[in-house]
Amino acid sequence: MDITLIAIIFLVILALFFDFLNGFHDAANSIATIVATRVLSPRFAVLWAAFFNFIAFAFFGLHVANTLGKGIVDITQVDSFVIFGALVGACSWNIITWYGGIPSSSSHALVGGLVGSAIVKAGTSALVWKGILKTVAFIFISPVVGMILGLVLGVIVYNLFRRATPRKVDHIFRKGQLISAAAYSLGHGGNDAQKTMGIIAGLLFSAGYLGKEFHVPLWIVLSCHGAIALGTVFGGWRIVKTMGNKLAHLLPVDGFCAETGAACVLFGSSALGVPISTTHTITGAIMGVGSLKGMRAVKWGVAGRIVWAWIITIPASAIISAASYGLAVLLFK
Repeated sequence: MDITLIAIIFLVILALFFDFLNGFHDAANSIATIVATRVLSPRFAVLWAAFFNFIAFAFFGLHVANTLGKGIVDITQVDSFVIFGALVGACSWNIITWYGGIPSSSSHALVGGLVGSAIVKAGTSALVWKGILKTVAFIFISPVVGMILGLVLGVIVYNLFRRATPRKVDHIFRKGQLISAAAYSLGHGGNDAQKTMGIIAGLLFSAGYLGKEFHVPLWIVLSCHGAIALGTVFGGWRIVKTMGNKLAHLLPVDGFCAETGAACVLFGSSALGVPISTTHTITGAIMGVGSLKGMRAVKWGVAGRIVWAWIITIPASAIISAASYGLAVLLFK
């Protein structure tokens, strides 16, 4: 078998491993609120989320995959070493933050990984600044919009049900949260799985295996959704604890508002082709809903630690990626 083909197969497997880690690391996004409110047990929650992660391919286009495949780094500069560096940087940062129980962004770790290895290879001229700046802007936009939507939905729902008994509200929104969690998991799968699709398609296109026009074959779509769903099944319980319990105390009605608000942001960003952080989005929504009970209801110290993780994710993964790219070139080129 040709050595180049062996390298590509290895990188496809590594990309799917990143996708698995994405689902594992970001399982908290999909299930933290529904577990914290005790609507579902952890076992059933991960199966519920994984199912909707997988079927998301039937509901969304491939706009985000196209952005990651050719909208962050000049596609002509992409080769096996660039992809290797990007994936090692992203996987390493995911594992580091998982171990620390910090809900950082897998999406931005991947973007940082691409940027780091591309700069080492060809300098800043290899970067597609339009796509990068759009992604960076949504580091701030997605949690703010998630917070606003969570807060607004909370105000509307609390006012609509202000005369209902707590037992009735709890009964209604325990069922409602099944729907909101499903919607959020659809958005999570629709946005996050596409990022790995873009990486694999970019690798195959640069190697000449996709013909003259960039596209994402169906087998890549299905394998990426399968990998992220499998990762969600195994779940990142350290981060679930942070998201579900440490950030704010949630009732089923709060979980419903947070998940619905975050799902709306994910649907919109996927339609626009913006690879946003599902972690940032749901964190903002939880903070928005939690603040309805007073500013002290949100544990701002935990929130501050999460925000710092957001800020350093892209540069940290870029540094790891740059070092990994340089080492791979030194050893194998």
